[in-house]
Amino acid sequence: MSWKDLRRKRWFGIVSNIYVLILTIFAVWMIFFDTNSLLIHLELRREIDKLNKQQEFLREEIARDREIIEKLSDPKELEKFAREEYYLKRKGEEIYLIEYEDSLKQDEDEDQ
Repeated sequence: MSWKDLRRKRWFGIVSNIYVLILTIFAVWMIFFDTNSLLIHLELRREIDKLNKQQEFLREEIARDREIIEKLSDPKELEKFAREEYYLKRKGEEIYLIEYEDSLKQDEDEDQ
């Protein structure tokens, strides 16, 4: 196929049109090389989705913490929490920690 035959083809005339070439170069530049390229927009979209999920998780955590704070505003609930979590006691009281058999077996297995 010679150069003349190639120039007579319809698609060659369209592809070699100066406007088509400039438009193609512009499109490639905007998609890949520009500071606001499509690839950067996709990456930023993923980041936004990730941050929205994190924001929803943190809102749920805040709601759960508010419930705990409201619950602990009652002195009886506060005392119950302190006894269960931190093993606090009143004067003259003694606390006994009871370990179940299956918890002791796990400790022995870890030692071996």
